[in-house]
Amino acid sequence: MLRTVTAGLDGSRESRAAAEWAAREAGLRGMPLEIVHVRKPVPQPGVQPPLLGAETRQQWSEQTAREAAEGLRLRHPGVEVHIGQVSGDPADALAEAAGNAEMLVLGSRGLGGLRGFVVGSVGLSVIAHADRPVVLVRALEVAADEHEPDPAGVPSAATPFLPVVLGLDVEHPDGTLIDFAFDAARRRGTPLRIVHGWNTPPYHAYGTPADPALHEALADAHAEALADAVRPWRHKHADVEVVEASRHGSAAVHVVDAARTASLVVVGRRVRDGRPGAHIGHVTHAVLHHSAAPVAVVPHG
Repeated sequence: MLRTVTAGLDGSRESRAAAEWAAREAGLRGMPLEIVHVRKPVPQPGVQPPLLGAETRQQWSEQTAREAAEGLRLRHPGVEVHIGQVSGDPADALAEAAGNAEMLVLGSRGLGGLRGFVVGSVGLSVIAHADRPVVLVRALEVAADEHEPDPAGVPSAATPFLPVVLGLDVEHPDGTLIDFAFDAARRRGTPLRIVHGWNTPPYHAYGTPADPALHEALADAHAEALADAVRPWRHKHADVEVVEASRHGSAAVHVVDAARTASLVVVGRRVRDGRPGAHIGHVTHAVLHHSAAPVAVVPHG
């Protein structure tokens, strides 16, 4: 089956920004774009009278998707755009749509000056259950945000891309996650910045005086561990410039800080077989709520 870049569309400003980002990504990947509009099931008679009849709501949703697709085709003439209409619970329907896609792109309201995300229950549920990468895009995201300013300091979509940032746990490096990040950087022709955060073990941090030599030894060990984890992919993707950053402190804080000058942030979600429910790690959760750049959450074993 031919995979697509898929975007969830509900007519909101944030979902339209997600569709625009998805169209740009589809162009980078040479893939079709599918915009999926989810129709909620019609309530049973007598339960709650709808404000609009079922036929009127269906016509409105079809028109919304059709007009969005027409606009995307005009602005992205090299991208083949399809429309998908599904019904059901939005979180379930979008997670299912992700299974047939290269990635699913969703929109989110921004947090004003903090430039983070407001991740609603639908978005979190989709991220926690989808078996393909899910990308979250802010409502005000535009193409120029992902590029370096021009020589005069003016935002431009014609300049080189900002780096791609990968948050990596060196104790559990996963090929699916790392390959996704390298591929994203290669397609953008930009460096990949790999960020690893580490903390002093409790038995060193408590009850002992500060020891600069110990701190330096730990820093060297973590930097070496990061280099070892990344080395196979450096050889596999020799055309991608890599910048490794092993920093003492919270991994989430360091990834969010790196996101300020990134075109895309890539983080993982570990799939825990045999455990009840679905989970999003605390680093990924923090990055989702505070990143200034679009965030790709890649599920991995």
